[in-house]
Amino acid sequence: MHEMLQQAVSNAAAMGPAVLLQGMQIERPIDVVKATALTAHDKRTILAAWASDFYAVDSKPLFRHIPGTPESVSIDEVQAALQELDRRYGF
Repeated sequence: MHEMLQQAVSNAAAMGPAVLLQGMQIERPIDVVKATALTAHDKRTILAAWASDFYAVDSKPLFRHIPGTPESVSIDEVQAALQELDRRYGF
């Protein structure tokens, strides 16, 4: 039972913000900002997770990749999307 629970937690951590993106066409961080189906707080959660070291690409620490997106993006692109979110929603 303990192993099953540990595996479930591991799977959830690996999916992270991808759970919120299921069924959406998200390719770039700015797509998250533009997504009408997400709340401002969900957008911030996704972008903050995308920016985290958890999604850093091996041997390329300036790039991030979350499951469900086609390719890695630069941390600068993620931070620019966060700044745009702040501008739009007044965070």
